[in-house]
Amino acid sequence: MIEQNQQAAVETSIINMTPTAADKVHELLAQENDLSLGLRIFVAGGGCSGLQYGMTLDEEQEGDTVISQSGFKVLVDEMSVGYILGSEVDYVDSLMGAGFTVNNPNAVSSCGCGHSFKTAGGGAGEARSCGCGH
Repeated sequence: MIEQNQQAAVETSIINMTPTAADKVHELLAQENDLSLGLRIFVAGGGCSGLQYGMTLDEEQEGDTVISQSGFKVLVDEMSVGYILGSEVDYVDSLMGAGFTVNNPNAVSSCGCGHSFKTAGGGAGEARSCGCGH
């Protein structure tokens, strides 16, 4: 029993969802009406700062870290875990647009729109101006 609690504490520190983000994920999952789906959060090369976040509804794959958050699964592939460790996902709906944002303590610079970032070990180049106009 203690091991399970310790494992849950470690897993929830990988990524946390704000209540607003969790509500939006529940809404999206309800639209899909498929209990096998979870929210996949991943990091890929690209974006104006070198790395970019991605999110999609997906089924669990072998090797995924599965985190239970607010009644749904968050799926993170092995490579992405190190980049997003300790991050918080929020959902913002403002005059500038609506979408998920990531507050990532591992990022040393990020794009104005919050979809692209650079880590300390992310390369020698400086972050370029944001292609989204921010």
